Amino acid sequence: MRISGWAALLVLGWVAAFAALPDYPRVLPGRALSFPRDHGAHPEHRTEWWYVTGWLETNSGEPLGFQVTFFRSKPDIGQGNPSRFAPDQLLFAHAALSDPRIGYLIHEQRSARAGFGLAEAEQRDTDVHIDDWSLKRGTDDHYQISIKGRELQFELTLVPTQPILLQGDAGYSRKGPLASEASYYYSQPHLEVSGTESHDGHSRSVKGRAWIDHEWSSTMLAKEAVGWDWVGINLDDGGALTAFRIRDSAGRALWTHASRRRGDGTKVAIAANAVNLVPIRRWRSPRTGARYPVVMHVAVGDLSFDLVPLQDDQELDARTSTGNVYWEGAVTAVGGSKALGRGYMELTGYFRPLRL
Repeated sequence: MRISGWAALLVLGWVAAFAALPDYPRVLPGRALSFPRDHGAHPEHRTEWWYVTGWLETNSGEPLGFQVTFFRSKPDIGQGNPSRFAPDQLLFAHAALSDPRIGYLIHEQRSARAGFGLAEAEQRDTDVHIDDWSLKRGTDDHYQISIKGRELQFELTLVPTQPILLQGDAGYSRKGPLASEASYYYSQPHLEVSGTESHDGHSRSVKGRAWIDHEWSSTMLAKEAVGWDWVGINLDDGGALTAFRIRDSAGRALWTHASRRRGDGTKVAIAANAVNLVPIRRWRSPRTGARYPVVMHVAVGDLSFDLVPLQDDQELDARTSTGNVYWEGAVTAVGGSKALGRGYMELTGYFRPLRL
């Protein structure tokens, strides 16, 4: 039931001949997010993802970065086709590990059309899987990740330690100058992680801290947008910071936003003009030729630091699933000579313009 990117396009073209285009719902302010329902899938919307990133540590103290993401897409085809084989919903998954001893990103990916019990994204709560890859939230609020790839395997438990962080205006997150360029978006920072990771035939116990983003939309980016720079940091004082900029083809910021929660739980109001992400050093991929700003200076209100990567080569080539190439990396926030926190940075649109 697994399908490659080109095969998916052939299927979509076949079904498009038999049905009208879908009517995607708009993302609007004022919609109160409700849990656990909004932990689950929103199949009426065009695009959705559950995005888990974090830092791990082995028993011997070696640092690792990990990423597991499940994507759901409602393709641009009609939903009235009666065939059970019509791809009404497509699912994709990425898994990656950053290990400085290796020096490049170990990653795997899967894709499938939803259905037949082989690939599903449930609506009642977080429960998404493709074959034996899964992300599930239990009744105890704990998340379970199970990834069984050829080279990379994860068996991880993620335990929330803080309340949900609603991004933007109570979960309505603008991504551009138009109100329609938005998503519903919440995060869960400072998740305690424990379990095992395996690669190169070796299994190791790990523990650490992680972050989950869940986001869904129908029209997220402006036509002028080519990609974004995003960062999510678990601050050492117990706080959390999200910052991003949407870029045009000249590298200018079309839109910026940041959210910050202090260690005591209070949120900090941040004006859009108080958010700056400035490249300091770029790394050129030997595979794609893309040049990524892997060291970035971030200034958000009164908080200022540099993002330093765990390793430069954290490029993920997903052309056989979502069709994109991007940099997804573990980073440390360093202010002066002091580490302020750890998290992940995502850099898209540097190989070619991002298309969701």
